[in-house]
Amino acid sequence: MRNQSILSELFLSGLSDLPALQLPLFLIFLLIYLLTLILNLLTIVLIVTDSRLHVPMYFFVGNLAILDLCYSSVTIPRILFDLRTKTRRISIKACITQVFFFIFFAGCEDFLLAVMSYDRYTAICQPLHYTQVMSWKVCVQLVSIVCCLSFTNSLVHTLYALKLTFCGSDIIESFFCDLPQLFHISCSDIFINILLIFLTGGILGGGALILTILSYVYIFKTVLKIQAKGNRSKVFSTCNSHLTLLFMNYGSAMFNYFWQSAGHNFYGDKGVAIFYTVILPLLNPLIYSLRNQDFRTTFQSDFRKIFPPK
Repeated sequence: MRNQSILSELFLSGLSDLPALQLPLFLIFLLIYLLTLILNLLTIVLIVTDSRLHVPMYFFVGNLAILDLCYSSVTIPRILFDLRTKTRRISIKACITQVFFFIFFAGCEDFLLAVMSYDRYTAICQPLHYTQVMSWKVCVQLVSIVCCLSFTNSLVHTLYALKLTFCGSDIIESFFCDLPQLFHISCSDIFINILLIFLTGGILGGGALILTILSYVYIFKTVLKIQAKGNRSKVFSTCNSHLTLLFMNYGSAMFNYFWQSAGHNFYGDKGVAIFYTVILPLLNPLIYSLRNQDFRTTFQSDFRKIFPPK
């Protein structure tokens, strides 16, 4: 390898180099971030304050909203900062710190969605035992396991990312730090890093996906036996929201870590990255919470209490 100086800081390529777009992009992403905060905080407040939503399903939805707040806060404030200051400079330690939190919160979301599929399976396929199986103690334990698994996964990737050296290009072709982008500019051997992505993704991600698939196989078998069309459509409505989130989260993760880490380049990778880092945390409360009839009814009821009609 040629003698090259080891880099101590990197530069993010950002969203656009056109000066005329900096302010419009800043305002757009600021609006998205504020909406994300408001919708997810609204979801959390309603679930905490209204006793009608004190059930396991909404306990998990509330945790999903908390994760969305944290997940979006890992990337969007940095985007806003770079759009206003135009520096885009980031130290390697700060970059890898961002990687750690991004993988941690993204992993928590994926694992939590698998737990939510098990919750739906228990509620639909074993309704008589639901309160016993999904007790509050079990719910808290499941969320704790989700956090521990994601923390371990993120820590392993981060520790091996700290071993990377950067001595060539100092430009990350993205607006935030993530493993595939770091691999592209590293002058170290990244075989172990790539292997870890496929191993942990196959074991942890694959295990969560198998749990989800099996849960929905039994759910659909049970739903098809329901005679009343109204009850069947209500169950399908809840499951459709969950499946939509699963498809978007797992699709984004597979593209980001498996496709890009395998060395494939995609012309619209920044567009895809914007979707799963910025848009997805905004869509989650819209898809899962505000489309839910029970949640909407609770929101309307509480809204009338605060602002009674004249």
